[in-house]
Amino acid sequence: MRARIVAAMMLALTGAQAIRFERSSPPVKSDLAAPPAVDSALRQACYDCHSNETRWPWYTAVAPASWLAHYDVVEGRRRLNFSDWRAYAYDPGTRLQKLDEIRRLVLSGEMPPWYYRALRSDTHWTEAQREDVLRWTAAEIAAQPRMP
Repeated sequence: MRARIVAAMMLALTGAQAIRFERSSPPVKSDLAAPPAVDSALRQACYDCHSNETRWPWYTAVAPASWLAHYDVVEGRRRLNFSDWRAYAYDPGTRLQKLDEIRRLVLSGEMPPWYYRALRSDTHWTEAQREDVLRWTAAEIAAQPRMP
């Protein structure tokens, strides 16, 4: 019985490889302009899902991990894409909302997700990097013109 279960799992895993998603990195339209320390921290921990400069490790080609990676990148780019930052700059309210969301997620520790940090040890920020990003978002938010 155990052999049949293992065989069925292997067959399902093999069949799952036929379901493929594109691992794309479209051109960068307008990158975020931030101080070097902030830019470095964001590239280290955020750009794989929140930019068009995604690094696709080997496991992102193997199902079912490839499905999760594809979903995370598509959803991450939809919510915030540093490679199209100018689109947010045109609308002060949107830019303020994005900056506030970055700040909130950094403070809460919700981003990057735990499973991403577990797979990619290089995505862990030092306390100094975290503080750099928080100071930058606070300064950017304070400098943002307020709508009447």
